Amino acid sequence: MSTEPVPALEVQALTAGYDRSTVLDGVDLRLAPGGALGLLGRNGVGKSTLIMTLMGLVTPTSGRVLLDGRDTTGRRPDVIARAGVALVPQGRRIWAPLTVAEHLALAGRGHGRRWTVDSVLDLLPRLRERLAQPAGRLSGGEQQMLAVARALLTDPRLMLLDEPSDGLAPAIVDQIAGLLGTLRREGVAILLVEQDLHLAFTVCDEIAVMEKGRIVHRATTTRFRADRATAHRLLGVA
Repeated sequence: MSTEPVPALEVQALTAGYDRSTVLDGVDLRLAPGGALGLLGRNGVGKSTLIMTLMGLVTPTSGRVLLDGRDTTGRRPDVIARAGVALVPQGRRIWAPLTVAEHLALAGRGHGRRWTVDSVLDLLPRLRERLAQPAGRLSGGEQQMLAVARALLTDPRLMLLDEPSDGLAPAIVDQIAGLLGTLRREGVAILLVEQDLHLAFTVCDEIAVMEKGRIVHRATTTRFRADRATAHRLLGVA
């Protein structure tokens, strides 16, 4: 009998798109519990569409999505969130007029959760200093921290992050990397869509590359970094 743990996420031949166009063309992906996978690729290859489909915001046309072995294909976003998936979307998408405290109160509704407002604020002390401040007046880095805090308060086992470094200074990106490392040690699996290779290499133990709606390459981070020819061919970087 196999003792291999059930994947936190398993994607099987997933196809999805918009209107009559196909963006995802048979995506296969596995992510172990507590693992971290960096999803790389040029613009327009389907990375964000994959994230949105996994979260239930885009309906797949075929294939399957399994979360901890349970089929969530085509389920509503609220059902998927209750199954243990949280999204940190590109651009943060915080509600500018609401205060930090109001964001956390809305996200933290519910009982018996491992992550509470207090534990999240202990992890992100800068937000504790900004509780009364409208989110629209936060810096870009503080808004990103708020987006992560909001996601954590849903008590996820899997966190989907879409370009969390977008528009942030290198020092703030390093803080994001440290935060994601802490979440991994707490057992949260991470699927990270990212253009910042430094962040992806720091956080993730595996790298997958998308091209034309498919996963075309996967390797450990160490092997991917050592294979400069493949990185250049797939990503156009040295």
